[in-house]
Amino acid sequence: MSTDVKELEKRMNGAMESLKKEFGGLRTGRASVNLLDPVMVEAYGQRMPLNQVGTVSAPEARLLAVNVWDKGLVTPTAKAIRDSGLGLNPQPDGQTIRIPLPELTSERRAELAKLGHKYAEGARVAVRNVRRDGMDSLKKAEKDGKISEDEHRQKSDEIQKLTDRFVKQVDEALATKEKEIKTV
Repeated sequence: MSTDVKELEKRMNGAMESLKKEFGGLRTGRASVNLLDPVMVEAYGQRMPLNQVGTVSAPEARLLAVNVWDKGLVTPTAKAIRDSGLGLNPQPDGQTIRIPLPELTSERRAELAKLGHKYAEGARVAVRNVRRDGMDSLKKAEKDGKISEDEHRQKSDEIQKLTDRFVKQVDEALATKEKEIKTV
């Protein structure tokens, strides 16, 4: 069988995991080390995730600290955090960068909600792309005579149900995150 529904489900799960990571980075008022996950630092001639140039910790509820391993990367790391669009103002102090988390304003909450929608849409698109790949391979399998028209229809329905389930999970995750953003 060329189209394995389990394989498609695994790929859709990957899209959900990615969304959860991105949502983990959306700040809701409390310091979370995941907040800096999307930050990419220019280091050694390439872009790398922040967690590959230093250790992130949350020593207080409204403060993050990044302990940069290489002294020469303190400035590029601070710049990457400042330019990340997270609304943070890093303050380098030796090899440590302190990042106080400001109170969430209503504008900032709206920005975070908008960013959440963008992340969710990206996840929906990823899920639909997996669906499209599955449907394409079904068409090809039927065309090549590997499956019957009935099998094609049955598998097609399975894939659609799977897609609907994952899109619903994305929507639920977004609703939960929006509620979190509004109530903090």
